[in-house]
Amino acid sequence: MTTASTVVARLRAAGCVFAEEEAELLVGQAADATDLDRLVAARVAGLPLEQVLGWAEFAGLRVVVEPGVFVPRRRTTLLVRLVLDRLARRGDGAVVVDLCCGSGAVAAAVRAARPDADVHAADLDPAAVACARRNLSPATVHEGDLFDALPRHLLGRVDVLVANAPYVPTGDVALMPHEARDHEHRVALDGGGDGLDVQRRVAAGARPWLAPGATVLVETGRHQAERSAALLRAAGLRTEVVLDDEVGGCAVLGR
Repeated sequence: MTTASTVVARLRAAGCVFAEEEAELLVGQAADATDLDRLVAARVAGLPLEQVLGWAEFAGLRVVVEPGVFVPRRRTTLLVRLVLDRLARRGDGAVVVDLCCGSGAVAAAVRAARPDADVHAADLDPAAVACARRNLSPATVHEGDLFDALPRHLLGRVDVLVANAPYVPTGDVALMPHEARDHEHRVALDGGGDGLDVQRRVAAGARPWLAPGATVLVETGRHQAERSAALLRAAGLRTEVVLDDEVGGCAVLGR
């Protein structure tokens, strides 16, 4: 019979740094001993804990995470904070669009905090879209390539555009932890040669969708932040780099 101490030992042997905490979550998730063995085996094989559990804690929510879908990181809660800060300056019914939404975690957190907002999300990856539709109203999650996915009635109406576009340079993907590179779809990680290919397209295509006084928020790496800001400046936006050491987040804000 599998016990909590046995689970901890198996996780430690597999190199899990937080074996005790993970064991507690796995034991709590399992329906029975057979199910627990299945969950532990998946985690020992290298599947991200969140994909094993089927959910991730994010900004106070339990967000559904399915196999292959990008696991929401704590650093991305900075985007949620910045969106909510901008919405505090807008009235009811403000339009928020979450591009490259993955599981829809950012959009779900914003909707939970501001149910009056008109929140939309979009992703190119069908698996991410299916997952996001479990976390959001299916009608507000759109499948397609960046702005091509969005309904045309949003043109000129978006108050906050947020994008956690992939920003890992192609050559660095192989250096990522195996949990990410082996179990999250490449399209959610690979940002091209310098990591900024998708951000370039977001910046170049944003203006027609923005309402007067709108804000664009883009997560990026700290060593890339000035180049990310330059992309938004080239699109005619006034930019600011925002760092959050508590969560390890970095974002560029464009107005």
